[in-house]
Amino acid sequence: MEKEEKNNQNLKSESLSDEEKKELRKNNSEDQKNNEQNIDEKDEQKKQSPEEIILELEEKLTRTFAEMENQRRRYEKEKEDAYEYGGFVFAKEALALIDNLERSKDILKNDEKLKNTDALNKTLEHFDIIYKDLISIFNKNNIKPIESINKKLDPNYHQAMMEIEDDSKDPGTIIKEIQKGFLLKDRLLRPSLVGVSKKPSKNEEKNEEIKENSEDK
Repeated sequence: MEKEEKNNQNLKSESLSDEEKKELRKNNSEDQKNNEQNIDEKDEQKKQSPEEIILELEEKLTRTFAEMENQRRRYEKEKEDAYEYGGFVFAKEALALIDNLERSKDILKNDEKLKNTDALNKTLEHFDIIYKDLISIFNKNNIKPIESINKKLDPNYHQAMMEIEDDSKDPGTIIKEIQKGFLLKDRLLRPSLVGVSKKPSKNEEKNEEIKENSEDK
């Protein structure tokens, strides 16, 4: 029977073209390599003791649990951030209400026709009520204004827009607030735009001295 099978294979191989013979030899060599690799892996497994196999499995299991725990922590952190700061963009845009309210008050105060009129005073009173209500709503939602006046300039919360000569304050002290800054919990919504004090220049000091001397005379 074996001789017949070999004869049949030989007859089949003789009937194949050269390219088909090459392909057949290639497939046979790959099968042989795979068989050798499987034999090597089995030999390697046989070399390992049961204790080593258990230790290897324990290490794989430990790594798997560590990866699962890291994924769980990342998920919890993302969920917490989404809950705590999910309204960040809305809160930032809502600050435009405060800005527009302040601008409207300034425009009305500088209107020559309205100055010192009851209508202006009543309007400003209503604006103040609206302003306080907005700040109250912001506070309830953990949106709080940044304290600036008489504070030292902090780049994390303040942005200096100008320097103002003031000998009564230490340099870098905030003495003017151009635009109020806000925090959402511990995250910056926007910095306060401020003016900070600086020492008077020498020319300014001389002018002050001359003025004081003339007043004494």
